[in-house]
Amino acid sequence: MADEAGFGFRLVLAVLATWRVAHLLAHEDGPAEVIYRIRRRMGAGFWGKLMDCFQCLSLWVAAAVAFFVASHPVDWIMSWLAISGGACLLERWSSRQTMGAPPVVIERLTSMEESHGMLRTKPGDAGESGLPRADRESAP
Repeated sequence: MADEAGFGFRLVLAVLATWRVAHLLAHEDGPAEVIYRIRRRMGAGFWGKLMDCFQCLSLWVAAAVAFFVASHPVDWIMSWLAISGGACLLERWSSRQTMGAPPVVIERLTSMEESHGMLRTKPGDAGESGLPRADRESAP
């Protein structure tokens, strides 16, 4: 049980560290504008584009950080993807908060019929606007 708690704690630390480093590289100038100068030197090529993409950076940063979480190769692969995914969720959440967007709401499905996601049970179920029912109700 103690090992499982240690794994969970290491996983949370790894997600936070990955988000911090990837966010620093993709969206910040860094101390004394070091990151800005590196990004400017890389230009519009492969490495420059990599520095502008948070999701891409999170994969590379998470690959290194996953060694902190897992020791077996299969565990490392799963940890790598989970860490990057967690960092991407944090980035999505933090960017929505700073842009004043409404928070992401996760709702429980009420019936098995609605569990098909994009499938509709009746023609025109999304309405004229093309928005899902929840978005139509909150739209002006």
